[in-house]
Amino acid sequence: MKKFFILFTIVAFALFPTNHFAQSKKKKGETPAPTSSSEKKSEPTIKEYSKVITKEAVSDEGLFTVHKVDKKYYFEIPNKYLNKDMLLVSRLAKLPSNLGGGYVNAGSETNEQLVVWQRFQDKILIKSKSYNSVANDTLPISISVKSNNYEPTLFAFDIVAFSKDSANTVIDVTKFYSTDVKAISGISAEMRETYKVKGLDDSRSFINTIKSFPMNIEVIQDMTYNASKPSMLEDTESISIQMNQSMILLPEIPMQPRLADPRVGWFTVSQYDYGSNELKSDLKTYIRRWRLEPKDPEAYARGELVEPIKPIVYYLDPATPEKLRKYIKLGIEEWQKPFETAGFKNAIIAKDAPTKEEDPDFSPEDIRYSVIRYVASTTRNAVGPSVSDPRTGEIIESDVIWYHNHLRSYRNRYLLETGAANPSARTLQTSDEEMGEMMRMVIAHEVGHALGFPHNMGASCSYDVESYRNGSFTQENGISASIMDYARFNYIAQPGDQNIRFVRKMGPYDHYALNWGYRVIPNAKSAEAEKTTLDKWILDKAGNPIYKFGKQSSTFDPSSQTEDIGNDAMKASTYGLKNLEFVAKNLSDWTSKVTNDYSDLAELYKELLDVWGRYVGHVVTNVGGVYENTKNPNQQGNVYEVVPKAKQVEAMNWLQTNAFVSPTWIVNTNTLKNTDYAGYTEMFRNIQVRHLNNLLSLGRIGRLMDNEILGSDTYKALDFFKDLRKGIWKETATVSNVTIYRRNLQRAYIDRMGYLMTEEIKPTDKSATYYNVAQSDLRALVRGELNTLKKSLAIAKITAVNTETKYHYEDCIKRIDLILNPIK
Repeated sequence: MKKFFILFTIVAFALFPTNHFAQSKKKKGETPAPTSSSEKKSEPTIKEYSKVITKEAVSDEGLFTVHKVDKKYYFEIPNKYLNKDMLLVSRLAKLPSNLGGGYVNAGSETNEQLVVWQRFQDKILIKSKSYNSVANDTLPISISVKSNNYEPTLFAFDIVAFSKDSANTVIDVTKFYSTDVKAISGISAEMRETYKVKGLDDSRSFINTIKSFPMNIEVIQDMTYNASKPSMLEDTESISIQMNQSMILLPEIPMQPRLADPRVGWFTVSQYDYGSNELKSDLKTYIRRWRLEPKDPEAYARGELVEPIKPIVYYLDPATPEKLRKYIKLGIEEWQKPFETAGFKNAIIAKDAPTKEEDPDFSPEDIRYSVIRYVASTTRNAVGPSVSDPRTGEIIESDVIWYHNHLRSYRNRYLLETGAANPSARTLQTSDEEMGEMMRMVIAHEVGHALGFPHNMGASCSYDVESYRNGSFTQENGISASIMDYARFNYIAQPGDQNIRFVRKMGPYDHYALNWGYRVIPNAKSAEAEKTTLDKWILDKAGNPIYKFGKQSSTFDPSSQTEDIGNDAMKASTYGLKNLEFVAKNLSDWTSKVTNDYSDLAELYKELLDVWGRYVGHVVTNVGGVYENTKNPNQQGNVYEVVPKAKQVEAMNWLQTNAFVSPTWIVNTNTLKNTDYAGYTEMFRNIQVRHLNNLLSLGRIGRLMDNEILGSDTYKALDFFKDLRKGIWKETATVSNVTIYRRNLQRAYIDRMGYLMTEEIKPTDKSATYYNVAQSDLRALVRGELNTLKKSLAIAKITAVNTETKYHYEDCIKRIDLILNPIK
């Protein structure tokens, strides 16, 4: 396979070019060789071309001509491509289950590096370059940049022959692709440690295929490692993976980049510019986008719609089921209207892949073709990755991946999240039209990634909660201001609401962001020259929430969450839980009575509990929450605003009423009796405890402690701990029964408080704010709360309404004693 599937955004590792070593001059008609006779004797490996590339060679012409002779592979490199920038992308093509803890999938990129092929004496070197640090070649500081960013050599190849006209150099690449070269390995250093990897087993590792195309070379390797603790099948003491190595020629003339702005969401590439006028190295960040240039620049400058010189074309995988093709094409071309906002017509086009008769040379592996791949896999996902030039951010190509079972995810969520208000969703046989509309919008979302857009998790927060119950509003606006949000279904609409749109659609932010990134600014000959215009476009929309970008990485901003809709999580989740209760009561009738089988019911019921957990999580974020409004100094208002105290208190009350109570509303005993023989209590405990621990996370408590310096009208850590204790332990004040759900939750509360009291706590990731727990108020607050609770329990056990409750209170007192007075 040619391109990488994930996800995620491209980071370039590369070093700026330095010395390029001159080749020795050769006499016309001779096979080039070193000039001195002594060198000829010391370098006998260079042979005549015909003795290396024999008549038995199987050759494939392309960027480099690839020759296979017996079991060896040779690259015949045109000398014109020496010292040219290329991109080397390493991806996992096949892998064992659970490799990397389940977070690594087929298509996951393991490394990406900008490389050059250079000649040094009688060797060809492949060297990694970096555009992380740059300076204009005309500036004196460029000398220092090059000297302090010397390119590492990934591999050195002996030159084995030259072509007869001396225009090409032949090297043997067999060892590079069949041995354990760390720079292109699929087994990371962490995996090597985790699985106790001893090394590559050469006898079980080999090159599967090498294919050459005009702009890229694709290599498939089968690699088997000896490992004491493999991720699966431990008896084999082996890990086998298949790697895809892509070598891609980058454009000879780099595209003019466009500077990124954090107020508009884009995938980016970055570099430090040492030639800047700033008194430091200046971080330059460019957006990732396709190179779109108008065929008629003058008409474009007049504001007319103009076709691009080279449109973005996506071909459908021949393996795509016929009934899905039209929806995929519609999803791709959903972006035509936003491109018209940017002045381009027919900028993005969907096509069927040509047949062998129409184009015998067409291949999805060819970097010149972007493809919507249809993968026969049980994976429930779709991804929209792309390959981009790390020098400028220009997107070279993209493969959007659709996994076969992904439609099942949408069928299930459609039923669970909209079934109460949407009768057509109350079935396992969702209509082709409805499934097609969902697929169309998922494809549009993934193509959005491939165009350069990250998730905009703030887009759905721009619409008022009550708007989702209005048919006219939802039909016109959908459920989010951007297709790039994770807002999949309208779970707010209630039974009886009319003419509701339940599925997402393209929104105004998508038009705005695409125009911002793709509209050509006439007469702007550099990225710096565009800054004033780009800033004006942002200021023109500032203050209107539908044009706000919300980062996916936010864990503290309730206006930028995943899988939510509406501008008030408490209201939205209340509506959502009402619908979920209706679905829980009817789920068996909608599933098992149709199929005479309980497997669908079991699957859907577990996913229903996940939906409940998501609704609860949206509310949790409000406690200790901070709104992030990315702004420049020329804009009014603060970047960070603490969620108002009243809103945080409302969230705490909601959690006590809806999340931490006995979940009898969702417990359907008939469903449980027919789907599993045990484990019911654990299912509910796990969800409730997960959110309790999240509420008692160090980051959240730290933000609440920070509120002390922001004024008196803030929700402080002391208020938070008191409110939480009173809610979790309300039975101690009311002399009432403690159910099994509540007993589990209360024990989890003590365990979490013990963790905060005794464990050495460190940030969960590098981006987390660090708090010195031992010297903060945290443990004083925890100690005080546990002492107060212990006193309440001592009184409550005397009046306990039953034996279970009494034993529970006694056990809790003992647990608190062990925390406050540990046995030494």
